[in-house]
Amino acid sequence: MVAKMKEESSKEIYKKRKTIVEPVFGQIKKNMGFREFSVRGFIKACGEFSLVCAHNIKKIVKSMRYKLEHLKEGKLGLMAA
Repeated sequence: MVAKMKEESSKEIYKKRKTIVEPVFGQIKKNMGFREFSVRGFIKACGEFSLVCAHNIKKIVKSMRYKLEHLKEGKLGLMAA
């Protein structure tokens, strides 16, 4: 693994992972206080993690609400599609 991580292509892939994946888990741990599963078993843990993933839905709703409020006030120009 050490030799593989020394390759340039591996470094580029790892850079992307740090910006895409890792912040989400950090935000879930910090903002929601989720540190460990409170249930046992794979199926039950999957269900609990699905509830935790509602974090993304909360972020989407917050973003949409922000944009709608600013559109109504005329503070936000038309967004490019």
